[in-house]
Amino acid sequence: MWGFLKRPIVVTADINLSLVALTGMGLLSRLWRLTYPPAVVFDEVYYGQYISFYMKRIFFLDDSGPPFGHMVLALGGYLGGFDGHFLWNRIGAEYSSNVPVWSLRLLPALAGALSVPMAYQIVLELHFSHCAAMGAALLMLIENALITQSRLMLLESVLIFFNLLAVLSYLKFFNCQKHSPFSLSWWFWLTLTGVACSCAVGIKYMGMFTYVLMLAVAAVHAWHLIGDQTLSNVCVFCHLLARAVALLVIPVVLYLLFFYVHLILLFRSGPHDQIMSSAFQASLEGGLARITQGQPLEVAFGSQVTLRNVFGKPVPCWLHSHQDTYPMMHQLVVSSPPRPVRHGDMVQLVHGMTTRSLNTHDVAAPLSPHSQEVSCYIDYNISMPAQNLWRLEIVNRGSDTDVWKTILSEVRFVHVNTSAVLKLSGAHLPDWGYRQLEIVGEKLSRGYHESMVWNVEEHRYGASQEQRERERELHSPAQVDVSRNLSFMARFLELQWKMLVLRSDDSEHKYSSSPLEWVTLDTNIAYWLHPRTSAQIHLLGNIVIWISGSLALAIYALLSLWYLLRQRRNVHDLPQDAWLRWVLAGALCAGGWAVNYLPFFLMEKTLFLYHYLPALTFQILLLPVVLQHISDHLCRSQLQRSVFSALVVAWYSSACHVSHTLRPLTYGDKSLSPHELKALRWKDSWDILIRKH
Repeated sequence: MWGFLKRPIVVTADINLSLVALTGMGLLSRLWRLTYPPAVVFDEVYYGQYISFYMKRIFFLDDSGPPFGHMVLALGGYLGGFDGHFLWNRIGAEYSSNVPVWSLRLLPALAGALSVPMAYQIVLELHFSHCAAMGAALLMLIENALITQSRLMLLESVLIFFNLLAVLSYLKFFNCQKHSPFSLSWWFWLTLTGVACSCAVGIKYMGMFTYVLMLAVAAVHAWHLIGDQTLSNVCVFCHLLARAVALLVIPVVLYLLFFYVHLILLFRSGPHDQIMSSAFQASLEGGLARITQGQPLEVAFGSQVTLRNVFGKPVPCWLHSHQDTYPMMHQLVVSSPPRPVRHGDMVQLVHGMTTRSLNTHDVAAPLSPHSQEVSCYIDYNISMPAQNLWRLEIVNRGSDTDVWKTILSEVRFVHVNTSAVLKLSGAHLPDWGYRQLEIVGEKLSRGYHESMVWNVEEHRYGASQEQRERERELHSPAQVDVSRNLSFMARFLELQWKMLVLRSDDSEHKYSSSPLEWVTLDTNIAYWLHPRTSAQIHLLGNIVIWISGSLALAIYALLSLWYLLRQRRNVHDLPQDAWLRWVLAGALCAGGWAVNYLPFFLMEKTLFLYHYLPALTFQILLLPVVLQHISDHLCRSQLQRSVFSALVVAWYSSACHVSHTLRPLTYGDKSLSPHELKALRWKDSWDILIRKH
């Protein structure tokens, strides 16, 4: 029984020293002097604000993507003890002593460093040689744009990390499928694929491109699996179910979890509140919730209310832009018990201070001549009687007997006499209208729009007809306590919708560029300039790698077309296993480049060079694959292979030389004269050479 004690316990492990070395070099290149520069660099000015909001638990909305990426950056701040107190107001501002710069930049740097060994493993899992895998990893290691982007408090390196993790995990799973389906490692890599895809989407919406690619590749492999006659129907069903759970259900659940944690953390009112609905605002601590606390839930005849337009564009708008409230009444007091207003009831909207009723006639609005003028009625003895009755329609009602509820109900007001709907036109009135937004009456025949929908924010039950008493009521809190906590799904759906439809300022930026400029590296971004010396950091790629990557794509496309044409003539240039390996590498690498690059041609937003970096990583993976393919299948003799290998070594040497030359702009630790700076930009260098000759 105790025989095992007679012999020593020995543990053996296979350690890939190449992988260890690549990881070490990746960490060194990304972590070296990580706190330099000790100042706000480019988009750190935006991400830093969001980190401060997390530290202070203040709600914010960023339309650039879901919250997981911001939470990753905030985690670095939390680990470093950041309290959120720093004024992120300009690029180049020196960090104060309470800002843990190293911790804030650590996680993006780690993600960038680990992308190097992952590139190595991906090429190995595609069943290409160790040399090809080392080539891909070295290109990832020395690419200046990737180094620059991963050393700052930015999200592209984290997105690239999860993109590569998704590809690597799927390849591991796919290779396990051949010899050990449903094993522990098989389940692990399949599940990790779904987790990585969800994290990529959670970082930025750009992650959806790689997720769709992985779903497409998995769908093709599943289709082949269905046709495998050696598998039983039950086995095929289990395979499909496992893939559906891991690649569809788990990513959706994780995506919801990101928002759940985000909303749990950010429970305080903040500067972005007014973009959200009144119900959402009321669920946050402070802000509107402080004002509306204790309001009655049901609106009754005689209630005093403020009405907010649901559309909220171009800016949030209330029925009157002053601080005065707007009662809704038959009389100015609420009966006892209150008589609630229901869907379809006729009401008057009466201004609380002047007791003038909201009115509209078939008269053109001042700025919207095709709509009716809306104003409070005053009898000027011009034979125009008051037309101040409105029919209440609850848009989000459950039945036709629903009661109008504070904050929760979205309502329309239809003018009884003219059938016009109370609407926000969005135009600003002239000075005589105090530059307030114009409210008009829009004919129902022109269709439904969100600018026609209103909801109650502030609400009280009026108790007095006297003017002074009524004014006092309008500024006094109500006594009835009503809970209006939204469910998580309601808050998630609203927040997600706002992220998708909210349009940030798309004005032209000094360093914005078009997708066509990215491929040839015909642009760069000046990230940071030292305030006293000429040291600076630029997002500038290695031109040898960028041009070679584009050539590799072209060669892959031409070779694939050539092979397909030859196969139609029943000529097979490649063995079956080599052809399948070539197709899979192209689907993941060339396909990864395409899905992460081509959609930008359809986007109407301000674009920058860093948007190309995820596509570039897939180009880098494809490049050594194409080089090995040429060496193995197109070089017929040993002499040709030797010459080609020498050319590849020379090419790698030139890439390393360019990377070293661009080092001052990558790390920003060396002062540069204007001439030296111009010489480092490849386009300017060519212009100088052309002028000399």
